[in-house]
Amino acid sequence: MIDRVHNFSAGPAALPLPVLQKAQEELLALPGVGSSVMEISHRSKAFSAINQEANDNLRQLLNVPENYKILFLQGGARLQFGMIPLNFLADSPTAADYVLTGSWGKHACKEAKLVGDVNVVWDGGETNYDRLPSADQLQLNADAPYVHFTSNETIQGVQFDADAQMGNAPWVCDASSDILCRPVPIEKYGLIYACAQKNVGPAGVTLVIIRDDLIEKSNEKIPTYLNYAVHAKGDSLYNTPPSFAVYMVGLVAKWLLEDIGGLAKMEETNQQKAAMLYEAIDASNGFYAGHAQPECRSIMNVAFRLPSDELQDTFLAEAAENKLTTLKGHRSVGGIRASIYNAMPTEGVAALRDFMKDFAAKNS
Repeated sequence: MIDRVHNFSAGPAALPLPVLQKAQEELLALPGVGSSVMEISHRSKAFSAINQEANDNLRQLLNVPENYKILFLQGGARLQFGMIPLNFLADSPTAADYVLTGSWGKHACKEAKLVGDVNVVWDGGETNYDRLPSADQLQLNADAPYVHFTSNETIQGVQFDADAQMGNAPWVCDASSDILCRPVPIEKYGLIYACAQKNVGPAGVTLVIIRDDLIEKSNEKIPTYLNYAVHAKGDSLYNTPPSFAVYMVGLVAKWLLEDIGGLAKMEETNQQKAAMLYEAIDASNGFYAGHAQPECRSIMNVAFRLPSDELQDTFLAEAAENKLTTLKGHRSVGGIRASIYNAMPTEGVAALRDFMKDFAAKNS
């Protein structure tokens, strides 16, 4: 096997090694089919079984209630930024509520404003999105068509608790970078969406979990592909789906179910991995400065800075020499960002922690 590095990329991100090995094994020909999954018709019985298994595995993992549909769409989270307001805001007499806790929430809000009225109920921009709102800071409208929030901001490294409260309007959540990292009370949400390339699978497919009553409210006056009801009726096969990506999502979900033992087990591991890095930051006597306030820290994306840009460049170069790669922070925040999604093994995080400690000791 080619020597693999510990890949801390924010996305496309690392995939579980057993999943990659299974895909490699079946790449040329699916068992009993004789063709690659990338070669078979999306209308075939073989792909229908793949599509259904991915759906079933996700439904079991997340305990998705019967009155929700799981859709496999395309266009990433950015298409959802537009689809959501087109379906539920365009004809609404009231504004949609948006909670802005980072860059991706801002992007979603910008798209919604092109469609209808938006009420920004909280914006953490004054402190460069290093914190989350308290419950008393959210003045939400129960009559809003929906309230939109981002459960985990990939760039700034802030994350809501899974049981965060968002009022009585339908909750719409961008969970692109923390879906499947922990159990989620799906029944509290109207719609959850996530681009796959961080925690679910490869780039190319977008997961949408949507409640039936919202599907019924889909806007029939918009282009057909943008209508959720069309995709729900067609079992995500209205157009040719990203078949290989859906196949990979099914394998990732199966890995979480069978190898990991479910999302509660996955959360335990994720909490342990994140604690390693935050302990290294907090014990560095200020050499490392975390971006997120401690009570808001993400278990998926750990963002921090060093005392100078020169030291950060040296840190990145030496980390790469130690096979710790893709650690450069986003340009809007700078510094270092370690994305430690489900597929990042504990030994990879331990290696980064040890490197951080050694680097701080040598350069303090």
